[in-house]
Amino acid sequence: MSNPHEIVELTHQVENLATRKISDINDINRETTFLALNALIEAARAGNAGRGFGVVANQVKHVSTRIAGITSVLNKELAGLLSRLTDLGDDMIERMRWHEAQRCADLALNMIDVIDRNLYERSCDVRWWATDSAVVDCVTVESPHSARHASERLSVILASYTVYLDLWIVDASGTIVANGRRNDYPVSGGNVADSRWFKAAVNTKSGSEFVAADIECQPLLKNAQVATYATAIRESGATDGRVLGALVVFFDWAPQAAAVVKGVRLTDEEWKRTCCMIVDSTFRVIASSDDTGLFQRRVVLSPNGKTAGFYRDSDGRTVSYAATPGYESYRGLGWFGVIVQTPP
Repeated sequence: MSNPHEIVELTHQVENLATRKISDINDINRETTFLALNALIEAARAGNAGRGFGVVANQVKHVSTRIAGITSVLNKELAGLLSRLTDLGDDMIERMRWHEAQRCADLALNMIDVIDRNLYERSCDVRWWATDSAVVDCVTVESPHSARHASERLSVILASYTVYLDLWIVDASGTIVANGRRNDYPVSGGNVADSRWFKAAVNTKSGSEFVAADIECQPLLKNAQVATYATAIRESGATDGRVLGALVVFFDWAPQAAAVVKGVRLTDEEWKRTCCMIVDSTFRVIASSDDTGLFQRRVVLSPNGKTAGFYRDSDGRTVSYAATPGYESYRGLGWFGVIVQTPP
């Protein structure tokens, strides 16, 4: 299939070539006119001897005049046609770029929507697991047996839900009393009372509420990138029961997010000039298809109050974006799906 960008580029080249060559013809024709004029002058000086030469000089002058007229008309008509053709081509390319940018905005929305739906599941998991009898007993019955049983229960859950790094049961004082991967992460006995997500979890008003935290590198999980979800563990597992502690789940962010940003449906040619990203509410890059600048780089995004759209930045790149739409009871954290694309 022909490349529209190449066709337009060739049209511009033809226009430039035609302009140069017509200019060259005009230059040669002017020289011919000067030569004919000089020949007429010399013929006049020669008198009768130069009369025949003067006829030839007049004919050359006549031909030169005709050439000048033809090149003038050619220049006007060809220039007009080529200008119209290049304008049409440029307009076609601009419309193609608009459609491409709109498609990328739709893909950006799809990225963040997949993330939202995934994280919505995490918010559901943490709320119903907090009502599990083994979890409730762990912060109700102070015994090694209840903590061991709870850890075993959490490990069974982790075996089925591979998107999690670990699950923690934290008592009301902020002490971690059980976790699902004790061998990988020996965190039991540690205290997280100062963590924002713990404070928010034990202050939820009912069992239907949960806490979602921005992506962070968790030191107690070997600095792994995690999305943290927490809710209160309540007496008897009741929605309105007294708060006994908190259940915390750590979503294994890096591989899941990478699968989303690298799984966008682009052609091989598009991937060479495209970067797909998830950015948080401060425009910090928390996932990127090129794996660069994570948690350090910020995208200078200009949504201008719109939830989705695209614009061209100062470097000529097209920036397409879509804000988190949320899903069901998960309202999102103000994140954006972003696709930055350089022109072909």
